[in-house]
Amino acid sequence: MQITPQLLGIFAGIYGSEDAVSISKVLLVALVGFITVVTLLSIIALFIKFIAFVFAKVTGKKSAPAPAAKPAPVQTAGKTAKTLRSEVKLIDVDEPTAAVIMALVSHNSGIPLERLDFKSIKPLEDK
Repeated sequence: MQITPQLLGIFAGIYGSEDAVSISKVLLVALVGFITVVTLLSIIALFIKFIAFVFAKVTGKKSAPAPAAKPAPVQTAGKTAKTLRSEVKLIDVDEPTAAVIMALVSHNSGIPLERLDFKSIKPLEDK
């Protein structure tokens, strides 16, 4: 397959002739271009890492976030933990929906689900 200068457009001037360019030359140019882009991106990435390292040294902060603290164990004053869970009355609500509601209440309030005691769950009436 031969690529003519018309297909090369502005690159025809680079080759310096009006002859057709072989596909091997085109693949070589593409390979060199790809290697150039990857190399420059690697240099930019290393430069960013270096700047982050210098910035961390100057400010005295760690570049990596600190690991999250482990939650404190529940203390039960020598007795076994009493289960607060009783029967929940579901009024016009199916079990999966009730489970989602209980999980949302626990998550939004920040109280563990095992410490919450639901009496009943029913939908609100629109007025």
